[in-house]
Parts: sequence; structure tokens; C-alpha cells
Amino acid sequence: MVFIHNNKYRLQELETESVNGKRHYITPEGRYPSVTTVLSFFKAQGIKEWRKRVGEEEAKRITARATRRGTSVHKLAEDYLGNKADYAEGHMPKNVESFNQIRSMLDENVEEVYGLEVPMYSKYLRVAGRTDCVGVWNGRPSIIDFKTSLKPKKREWIDNYFEQGSCYAVMFEERTGVVINDIVIAIAVDNSEPQLFIEKRDNYIKSAIEKIRRYEEIHSPKSQPSV
Repeated sequence: MVFIHNNKYRLQELETESVNGKRHYITPEGRYPSVTTVLSFFKAQGIKEWRKRVGEEEAKRITARATRRGTSVHKLAEDYLGNKADYAEGHMPKNVESFNQIRSMLDENVEEVYGLEVPMYSKYLRVAGRTDCVGVWNGRPSIIDFKTSLKPKKREWIDNYFEQGSCYAVMFEERTGVVINDIVIAIAVDNSEPQLFIEKRDNYIKSAIEKIRRYEEIHSPKSQPSV
């Protein structure tokens, strides 16, 4: 399979820096927090409860394994869509197996690639980030993100995925003028069938903006206790 690449929308690379342990991007408009950092902030309590429930050591083991697998599958997808013949070289067989779950989805639906690991920011949203893929999915310009999971997801559990994707869509439109309405989430699931979710940007951008503004309020200097 050879994917068509359209380099018309190549965007400027962005440097990152850590501020109080949180990733920020340095953009021409200033320093913006990562959209992933912002949205993850609102799931922190649930993660704390999960770590307490399974135990700290088990939580560390699961998290480390999931991180390694997720990083590998993302790299496999990037190299495969980038038409690298040796895309699977150097990866653990289990991770290649996970990627192969979603490979057929890419073969059947990705008609054109605008960019991979695309760095973006939005002056309007005041966040930045890097999306896995921007391209044409089944005839429609889309934000395409790859995920891994130990278990199948229910749609109502992954609003943050769609909120993140909706922010990327706004960033891309702001930077290029190309309107993207579709958010595609492809999930490789351990010992199960892969999952595919497609949602509309406008169904999630409002809640994403509300979280961004709330994050700004919480983390503004005025909201910090005086010493």
C-alpha cells in the first residue's frame, strides 16, 4: 500500500518546554499549554482513584506497559502511513500485532495524507499540540488519532478523545484555512477486535473550550494562594 501525501499543508515545527512538569509549546503567538495536558487535568481524579483501587505498584506496571505499547503503535502507524517499507523493523512482535489490527482500516479509508505528527496551535483556543495524522478519511478531511487499550472502550468513556480531536481541527483550520469536521479515533485493543469511532468536531468543541478556560482560571497567577 502506498499512501498519497499532500505537502501543501506542511506546518512550522514547534519547540516544547516543561512548566511545573506540564508540557507547553513555544509558538509565534506565545507559550501555550499542550491540549493533552489541559484535558488530562480534568481526568486526574479518576486516575487517582484507579491507582488507589489497583495499588501503586500494579498501576505503575500497567501504565509503563501501556505507554511502551502506545508509543510503539503510534510509531508503526506513522512509518506505515509514511510509506516506509521497513516500518515494522525493531518493534516487538506483540506491538506489530496490535498495529496490524488497525492497518486494514488505514488501507481501506486513508485516501490522502496532509501530515503526520503535525505540530499545531491556536491563538483562539490558546492551546497547542501534535496530532497523529491529518488527512482524507473515506472522502472527508479528518483528524485521525491512533489509540491503544487493554479493553474495548464505550463511546461515552472517551469524550476527551473527541474534545482533543476537535481542538486539533480548529488549530488546523486556523493555520491552513482547511475546514475539518470529522474526528476519527482508531483503537487497537488487546485480545479483541479493533474499534473505530467517528464524531463531528462541532459536537465536542464547546465542552473542550469550557475546559480550556476553566484550566486557565485555575492556573492563572491570580488563582494561586499568596505566600
